[in-house]
Amino acid sequence: MASLSDWLINKVGHWLLKNEPPRRAYLCDYSQISNEVKPGDVLLIEGRNRVSHIIQQITRSPWSHAALYAGRLGDIPGKHLQETIRSFHHYSDDTQLLIETEVGEGTIASPLSKYEHDHIRILRPQGLDNSDIQRVIAFAVGRLGRKYDIRHVFDLARFLFPWELFPRRWRSSLFQHNALQPTEDICSSMIADAFHSVDFPILPLVKLDEENNLELIQRNPRLFTPSDFDYSPYFNVIKYPIFKLSKDYTPHQLPWKRDEMSDC
Repeated sequence: MASLSDWLINKVGHWLLKNEPPRRAYLCDYSQISNEVKPGDVLLIEGRNRVSHIIQQITRSPWSHAALYAGRLGDIPGKHLQETIRSFHHYSDDTQLLIETEVGEGTIASPLSKYEHDHIRILRPQGLDNSDIQRVIAFAVGRLGRKYDIRHVFDLARFLFPWELFPRRWRSSLFQHNALQPTEDICSSMIADAFHSVDFPILPLVKLDEENNLELIQRNPRLFTPSDFDYSPYFNVIKYPIFKLSKDYTPHQLPWKRDEMSDC
């Protein structure tokens, strides 16, 4: 019989994860995204639930979730990776898959179509060859089944405030030794770990060494938020709007409704 705490967690989780109706999916063309997305791309999602709103407020960014595109299940190199995914999920070989870490579910493989009605941005890592991309995907697949660390969201929120204003017991545990169990992830830290595994810089600290040469220091993956991938100079931002402007299709030719202005 489930305990009262389990029942309460389930109810609160359901309340936090209930999606609002789509509002900004018109900013991108899902059909183009599904055709153009490549393995190793990071997809940023403007979420529509209460957890998303919390993350958006903390990070002051519209992007509340990040997911790694792994490709179609049948095209992922290495039968062992395909079998690992199948051991958790029953998808067809043609399914376009994301590896992501979701509140309440942990690290999972999800179909790309899950976000068909959401505002999506594609970020493409620069300078990685195919073997590096496959190592990133293999790393993420190896994290399937890990739990989601909900405590981390609140740690990030507390980390934004001056420590001196709060009792010690309220302070962030981000830097405490073993504060995060090795079986727990959040969406951005899982992806940051995957790219760190191939020495890919996301937002590294740049310093001078003792000989006055520049050196890079990787940031703690637990400090990453979805917006950090957007800010990174090492990802190309790729957008597929519904109305694509070009020499043949100018802003003047857009289907404007004249004499009306929205306050949204």
